[in-house]
Amino acid sequence: MNFFYNLGISAYRAGVRVASLRNRKAQLMLRGQARTFNKLRRKLNPEGGYIWIHASSLGEFEQGRPLIEMIRQRQPDARIVLSFFSPSGYEVRKNYGEVDAVCYLPFDLPGNVNRFLDIIKPRMAIFVKYEFWGNYLMELRRRQVPTYIISAIFREKQMFFKSWGGMFRRMLNCYTTIFVQNEASRQLLANIGINQVEVSGDTRFDRVAHVREQARTFPVIDRFTSNARLTMILGSSWPEDEQLAIEYFNTHPNLKLIIAPHEFDRERLLSIMGHITRPAGLFSLTTAERAAGLDCLIIDSFGLLSSLYRYGNIAMVGGGFGAGIHNINEAAVYGIPVIIGPNYSKFREAHDLIAIGGCFCVKNADEFNTTLDRLMSDPDQLQRAGSVAGSYIESHLGATEFIYQRIFR
Repeated sequence: MNFFYNLGISAYRAGVRVASLRNRKAQLMLRGQARTFNKLRRKLNPEGGYIWIHASSLGEFEQGRPLIEMIRQRQPDARIVLSFFSPSGYEVRKNYGEVDAVCYLPFDLPGNVNRFLDIIKPRMAIFVKYEFWGNYLMELRRRQVPTYIISAIFREKQMFFKSWGGMFRRMLNCYTTIFVQNEASRQLLANIGINQVEVSGDTRFDRVAHVREQARTFPVIDRFTSNARLTMILGSSWPEDEQLAIEYFNTHPNLKLIIAPHEFDRERLLSIMGHITRPAGLFSLTTAERAAGLDCLIIDSFGLLSSLYRYGNIAMVGGGFGAGIHNINEAAVYGIPVIIGPNYSKFREAHDLIAIGGCFCVKNADEFNTTLDRLMSDPDQLQRAGSVAGSYIESHLGATEFIYQRIFR
């Protein structure tokens, strides 16, 4: 890549170093990257030949996971390296057992790139959704390593489509195939001369369907919902989401509420508990005997949410009043209607589900209250909206098989 790109990456690295003085995630990233090369030398076969799969964070990992597990199932002897850029992915999945090694991806600077690729000697590289690292891509092309990106989605406002975006368009030419979620993305790329593109759909649909089949049961929540008329699951919530849901819940005794906050340190949990006026408890401290007498459960454990939605009649998925909504497919796959905040523009499934009536966008408390009132008072509409959501997920399965066949045929 050119001088200015490398300068920008160097400046970004310097910013992370400054942030690490106070920010734990930045500290984890720097420490993890510092260990990457030694870790890989210790764990990997020096002959190389690895399938390198890169996911920026945990959400992208879940998107790539169906393909990783399909590769492992069909090619048991395949060598796979999984890399993350963000601590929120690596720290949760650093012990993921379906790959040979999990590591942080070093900053995209020429020296790091060459050391990384010299160690793993990839036979192919697969990036998930949003990862465009110029030096890695250019070097993979120079080494003639087949390189793919899966479940990608493109929008007109992205840098690739700007008059000044030539450097970023060159990155796209490094991919052997770009697997996009929809026809609109394929057309955008065709308009700038990028034609090694296939419309495959989104592997997240396959992932949530698999999770639904493997969904866990929880005796505490079985007991909690046993005497509930309606239960709402508030998943991956932030304070703005919790304010709407809790205010409504406090005044509607026919509704039970399960809150799974996006983050749940002690201060956050105390804040949530402080706003609830009905009987509530923390999941980790609640017995099955006590659960039936509660109206609200707060989930203070990781890894449960995708199974929790099975207990709901309605879901609210958080993030829509902040940086963007979390995974609404995790809820919709159970055939329940989903409520979200207004920041969903980057999520195709949200647009689709809103259009067909399986998802409802609310911008404020009045709209939230009106939507809940309507769904709670009309069982037929509640059932129809849930059925639409579930059918939408079913109709979008198969992306993983499509991609696998194209890459490994």
